[in-house]
This record gives sequence, structure tokens and C-alpha cells, in this order.
Amino acid sequence: MVFARPFGLACLLMLLLAGGVSAVAAPASWTADNGNDTYTNPIFYDEFSDPDLVRVDDWFYMTGTTMHAVPGLPLLRSRDLVNWEFVSYALTEFPPGPEYRLEDGKDLYGQGIWAPVLRYHDGRFHVFANINERGLHVFTASDPAGPWDHTVIDRNLHDLSVLFDDDGRVWAVFNYNEVRLVELKPDLSGVVEGSERVIIPAGNGMGEGHHFYKIDGRYYIISANYAPVGRMQAARADRLDGPWETVAISASESMGFQRGWWEDSVGQRSPVPADGASFSSHKPADNALGAVPLHQGGIVQAPDGRWWGFSMMDLKSVGRTTFLSPVTWHDGWPYFGLPGNLGRTPRTWTKPVVDPRIRPHAPYVRSDAFSAPRLQPVWQWNHQPLDGKWSLRERPGHLRLHALPAEGFLHARNSLTQRVVGPEATATVVLDASGLQPGDVAGLGLLNMPAAWLAVVQEDGRRVLRWYSQAQDRRVEVPLPRARVHLRVRGDHDEDLAWFSWSADGRRFHDIGEPVRLPYQLKTFQGSRYALFAYNSAGREGGYADFDRFDLHEPLADRSRNIPLGKVVRLENLGDGSVAAVHPLGVVQPVAADDGRARSPSARFRVHDRGNGQVALEAMDGSGFLTVVGIGLSADVRLLPEHPVDSRFMWQDLLRGQFMLLSMKTHRYLGILPGSGEPYAADRPGTRPDRRDGTVLAWKLAED
Repeated sequence: MVFARPFGLACLLMLLLAGGVSAVAAPASWTADNGNDTYTNPIFYDEFSDPDLVRVDDWFYMTGTTMHAVPGLPLLRSRDLVNWEFVSYALTEFPPGPEYRLEDGKDLYGQGIWAPVLRYHDGRFHVFANINERGLHVFTASDPAGPWDHTVIDRNLHDLSVLFDDDGRVWAVFNYNEVRLVELKPDLSGVVEGSERVIIPAGNGMGEGHHFYKIDGRYYIISANYAPVGRMQAARADRLDGPWETVAISASESMGFQRGWWEDSVGQRSPVPADGASFSSHKPADNALGAVPLHQGGIVQAPDGRWWGFSMMDLKSVGRTTFLSPVTWHDGWPYFGLPGNLGRTPRTWTKPVVDPRIRPHAPYVRSDAFSAPRLQPVWQWNHQPLDGKWSLRERPGHLRLHALPAEGFLHARNSLTQRVVGPEATATVVLDASGLQPGDVAGLGLLNMPAAWLAVVQEDGRRVLRWYSQAQDRRVEVPLPRARVHLRVRGDHDEDLAWFSWSADGRRFHDIGEPVRLPYQLKTFQGSRYALFAYNSAGREGGYADFDRFDLHEPLADRSRNIPLGKVVRLENLGDGSVAAVHPLGVVQPVAADDGRARSPSARFRVHDRGNGQVALEAMDGSGFLTVVGIGLSADVRLLPEHPVDSRFMWQDLLRGQFMLLSMKTHRYLGILPGSGEPYAADRPGTRPDRRDGTVLAWKLAED
């Protein structure tokens, strides 16, 4: 299988600049870059879990977990840690075995590539990845674009990290809770016998997903823990055998994201649920943290000497994706966060590297007309595909999938997938079903457990359009007027819901079926995925399905108007519904929304742009600018003449009109204690998952 490597976006944009084009178009796909030298987390709004990252000269490189999807182990690169582009896949195919190919009733769901390690040493890139029960796989290349050499070490090292030490020896740490150390042979052909030992005993707070470093002569291990809730731990020692100290370096940071719906009936290594199986999903409590807070990541140093943290967070049905944090060294520890607010990460902050030649861009082109000789790199197969049973050449301009026998959608071979994109997205594909034979089922699915799909079904001498939801074993059928049909699924991944629709002409779409719940579960161990599929339910090879094009629309990708710069707004607090207003004593107080003061000039503020993502808020009653005094305690938010630091706030965009204000003086957030009547403070570390602790605001344009 061959995937296209896109023309370098940075090169393309430099050519545009050379031609005199300076305007930045609104992004069609999520990019963290705000176009004003700041970024807003997440770095990606699709799944990129277990990231590992290195810098080589002026480039940063990153890879992550791909589990049962192939090709796997993507290599991305960036100059600024914010805008990334695809380079290559290190894993082009899985080793032999029926479980990798959905054969003989076996599967690899949720297994395969876990928590890879990316390192650069002696002129070569190295990716170490444990393929569960198949040993430690090592991929090396002098050029990250490949080709990649592949060897196997006959040893399983769970969630390892590798360090090439100054003396030429190579070490790996691994395991959960009890951290173990083993030496690798210099040629990476195996482990050194007798070298394995425990260096941090169980009970010291350490977790898994280790990241192993040597910085200024001292050893550091950063790991993730999920018990009792997600957090990031760090350990340090002057010698490999210790003594080791451990602390938490990031905790409680949910950025206002709640846990998503959870499916209880399927877990790791449980059987693939058949159609008609019983499911049981639930929504966790509003402020239950679970594994959501920032976890599983490490640190990297930028060319200017500053350090940055990378980690992941669970984002409901999107899956687990990557976040970027400024790092503050304090007492010799690399804390995620800013001075004055260690352990907490801003959702919006100044970019690590400000380079005017870099324009905001997404790492992938997500839509595909299937007119190129290769698939776009965003696509991955569900398990190893059967070559010769899919094609981009048999009918130019189409992806052809041949229908192979399968028990159902989750067992279908050669299903082509890509990750759903949050927070909202709509995927539309055009299907020509004229090549289907009796028993064939082909269409657009959401790969999850429970699964859901909309497909053309050829059976009993007729062709129908069928919507199916595995959660309640529900189906809806409508006659299909023609073989060519547009299939669509719209997802709101903040609500873990999706809706299917169809159209005969591509203009008028008709809803079909019911809203589909998209819970997270540990069997696939991934977020939901779009899937183009074809299979035969009659136990034989059938015909084929031709997919004409796949289009993805992201309505919230353009955030250029999310900050009401220059506008006069009213600020409502999500904690208690109160409105921020100027008190005669020169502080900012919460008043009831139906209070007359909430409609007066004292409750109106003009948002002034101060550059680099910072704003100043001027009260329209003439009393001055919101200014933080002292250490930001309650009543320390005053109305005073504008100050170049104390009156500046970094706007934290939470989408859909919600935001937080990060004081540039305290590095903490504006907020109240809901229902208390206390004036505003600027001492809050961050918000809770439900966003109702008094730190999250909603803006509305003020009435004349």
C-alpha cells in the first residue's frame, strides 16, 4: 500500500509569500495556531495518543500510538511545536498472523502498537514500539521520510522509554508503578543479560508511559499515572540506581473537559461484540476526573533554551490527543505551567517559536477525491488489508473496495478509516453501489463499540439503504432510488453524539435513524473513526463498492471571530449566571442577571486588542480598565488606568462563546466563588470539568 506525501506546507506558504500573498485564509481544518503568535490547545483535535517528541537541529519530530491501525507509527515534523506536517509511517505493515488480519475469528483491536519511543542518536532516528506479545520492535532510518529498517527484540517491555547515555550505553525503563531498568545492547539487537533491576520501588507514585532523559548530568523519568486519577509524575536521580526522588509535575488540569460517555460491556481483549449484543454505557459524574487530566508525555527544549511539555488528554469520543504546555523549572523540577501557577497548563499561550514564515496549517488533508495514485496519509486501514481487494486504479477517481466475507461491520476486512475530528465535524462520502452482489453491504460507518453505519445492502433481489445502530440492535431501511448515493454523518463530539443522513442528489439530505451515542471503551482503545467499508454477509466474496469522494467539514475550525476584539460585551459567569459589573468601590462584582445594574454601562466592557493574544477590558462607565493588584485575591481586580502588564489578560478560548481570562500578572484566572457575592479575584488555578466553579465566562454583545 502506498500513501501520498504532501508537498511541504511550509515550502508552499513561503512560495505564496514570495509572490506577495500575505493574508492568512481561515483554516478549513483545526489548527492550534491562532495566527497572532499564540496557540490554543489541543494541538490536534483528532486522536494522537501517547506522543513522544524530539528536536533535531531546528526541527521537532513526533510519533504516537496507532494500535491496530495500519500503516502505523506516523512521523510528523514541526518548526514551532504547533504546526505539524506528515513525513512518513515507520510501520508499513504488521507481521504475519491472523489476528492482525481479522482472519479465523481473531482480531487485534486495542492491541498492536502501544506508546512508542522516538529518539535520535548518531545520525539516525529510532522508534521503539512494543507490539503486544510480539516483542519490542525497533525501526531506524537516517532520513525520517524513510526507508525504515525494522528489527525485533524478543522481549516485551511495557510502555518503555530509551536513553542513549553519554558513555555510549543504552538504557530502557519500563513497567507500571515499579519502575524497572534494563540495558540494551549497543547494536539494539537485544537486552544485556543480567542487567535488569528495579530502580524505583512500587508505591512511589510513578506510573507508566515513561519518558527518560539526562539533563545537565541528572537523570529524569516522567511518567503518567491514572490511579486514582490522571496526572504526570517525575523522578530524578544523580545515578541510575538512585536514590530517586518523585513529585507530581502536572495535576488536575482538565481545561474544562469532562469525561465522556463510557461503555462498560467491552474491555481489553474481550470478544468483538456481535450484532444483537447487549451494551451498557453511562456518563460519569460532571466533575469526575478519571484519566482525563494531562498525562503521558514528556519535555523538549526549543532552540532558544526554553522547555516545553507535551502530553495527552482524553477528549470523549474523539479519543486521546496531544496538548502543549510551557515548562517552568522550579527547584530542579520541570513543572508544566507558568510561574505562580505550577502544575496547570493554559489552554492558550504564546507559541514556542515565532516565525513569520510559518502560517497556520493542519497536519493532514482530510478530504480525498481518490483521484491521486495514492491515498492521503490521513487514512489508515482497520487491521492489515488484503492487497488486491482494494484499488485506486480499477476505476480512476474512485476508491474501490471488494466485498469480502465477514460476520459484520466490525469483522469486515479492508475497512479504510480516519479519525473523527472534534469538536464538531460532518463527513460526507459519495458511493456508487452498482457493483454490489447479493449479500453485499457497503457504506459509511463509525468504527466504535457499539458501532453504527449507513450502507447500501443488496439482498433478496433488491437494493436498500440501511441505517444500523449496534447499541440497541436497531435498523431503519428505505428504498434506494438509484445506485449512486451520498452518505453523511455529523458528529458533536462534545456531546458524544452522531446523526446519519443521506441524499440522492447531494443537495437535499434526509435524516435516517436515531442519534447515535459514541461512548469510549477499552476494546478498540481508540476514539471513534470514520470507516469506508464493504463486506459480504453471505459467507462468500461478493462484488465491489466504488467511493467517489470523501469530504470533511469542520464548522468550528475557524476561530478568527471567537474573540470580540473592539466590541462592547457583557460577561456572564457560568458558575451562577451572574453578570460582571463595576462596584462603586472600584472592584468588579457579580450581580444577578435580572438586576438593573446588569443592563447598565457598569456591566459593559470594551475588549481591546493588545497583541499576542492579549486583551485589555475597559469599563464603559468610564471607571477604567480591569487591573490586577496585589496577588490577585478577591477584590484585587480593580478599575484603574491601563497598565502594560497588570491590565493584560490572555484570552482562553473555550469555543461557543465561552472563555477564561488569564492574568498576565499572576498567571492565574479571573473568577468568583459562585453564589457568594464576593468580588472578582485573579487567583484561580483553572476550571473544573463542569466549568461552573466561577472561572469560565460567556460573552454576549452588549445592547445599545
